Amino acid sequence: MGYSFSREGFDAVLKALARTYRIYAPVTFAGQGRFTDVDVVRYDFVTDASQIEFGKKSEYAFKELLTPLSETLFYFTEDEVKEADAQPGEVLVFLRSCDLHALKRLDQMYLGNGFAEDPFYKRIREKLQFVLIGCPASFENCFCTSMGTNRTEDGYLFSVEEQDGKILCEVPSNLKLKQLFMENGAWIEKALPSFVEENDVRVTIPATVPNSIYKAPLWDEYTARCIGCGRCNFVCPTCTCYTMQDIYYTDNGRVGERRRVAASCMVDGYTNVAGGGEYRRTKGERMRFKVLHKIYDFRRRFAYDMCVGCGRCDDACPEYISFSNIINKVDQFVKEEKADE
Repeated sequence: MGYSFSREGFDAVLKALARTYRIYAPVTFAGQGRFTDVDVVRYDFVTDASQIEFGKKSEYAFKELLTPLSETLFYFTEDEVKEADAQPGEVLVFLRSCDLHALKRLDQMYLGNGFAEDPFYKRIREKLQFVLIGCPASFENCFCTSMGTNRTEDGYLFSVEEQDGKILCEVPSNLKLKQLFMENGAWIEKALPSFVEENDVRVTIPATVPNSIYKAPLWDEYTARCIGCGRCNFVCPTCTCYTMQDIYYTDNGRVGERRRVAASCMVDGYTNVAGGGEYRRTKGERMRFKVLHKIYDFRRRFAYDMCVGCGRCDDACPEYISFSNIINKVDQFVKEEKADE
């Protein structure tokens, strides 16, 4: 069932929903991009429909709500430990199909990977509901069709898409929302969300990789080009690595807090171990680890790829390193290895 809204009508819907949810959506921040006078689209809490950016891809993923860059887990004193307060209230998150697929990867890592669920992730996750933003055309660097993440059929309360000055919404089953939508909009026969059918960028992922891939010369290029800034990891909606930091309030180290802080497999220090050892010293080795984890190792464990093809890593890289190109180079290497057998 679908509904059509004027901007004012949809704003009334959003204000009504805001009584129950905090609204988290992509927003354009003028002049706050990486370069002078360049805009940036990133997620933030909104109070008005006019604040939501429907026409551009967000440069940062929604995941900062679920996995903050820095999150206090608990406080400690000499006598007790107190878990940090949870975020207040339920949240309604506006996202595209690729990011809804990314949510499945995050859930897999934090809730289905090991002997126990992550309680700090879970308490945030349980408070989230999702709105699917329609995606009628591919953005630059996207390759979601190759990754099978361009379409989704469930997992959201309703969809939203801007067409010809109107806001179109599909409401799959929520009776309460249907009543709210009827009061502020007009019923239409069809308002299914748009999905990308084709990307300019395409990748081919090999089903398996030979052991020779780990010493392949293709990684040497990235030792020279990559500067190890970690931007690709921090904008990625499926990167989940973190480290722990203890902050001490007293000189004796017995009062303070423990924080979970986002980490990157591409930066210096990520693989440091006791005794001064460091695995994957070169940028090429780190790139190999990241790439194979995204398109091979994760799939071996969970039967689907970690990468969702959003292309944000390509958008963010200051050295113009293309992740999609690397995937295709890996596939070409595998084909050549098989041809030589």
